[in-house]
Amino acid sequence: MLMVRAIIRPERVNTVLSELCDAGFPAVTKIDVMGRGKQRGVKVGDVFYDEIPKEMLIMVVKDEDKDDVVKLIMKNAKTGQKGAFGDGKIFISPVEEAYTISSGSSEL
Repeated sequence: MLMVRAIIRPERVNTVLSELCDAGFPAVTKIDVMGRGKQRGVKVGDVFYDEIPKEMLIMVVKDEDKDDVVKLIMKNAKTGQKGAFGDGKIFISPVEEAYTISSGSSEL
């Protein structure tokens, strides 16, 4: 199992969530986050925004589903044909153990 964490623009979240659900991946945790990437914030006129609002989507998927989920997120989180700075980032990490709290059963 793998954990997929995607940090994306807030205005793209509903589209990404809808497409994930339609593709059979309904289990997602969504967190409001603030941060910046390599661009180190944004300057609009005389105002500099050091931290930019984003959304982080977290999900655990089977190893064989990783490529499909990553492609789906990238396709639907990208702005425009080529994408733009600030569209986000996807992180993949292994999940060694998972438990359902109510039953105590192991998920892996």
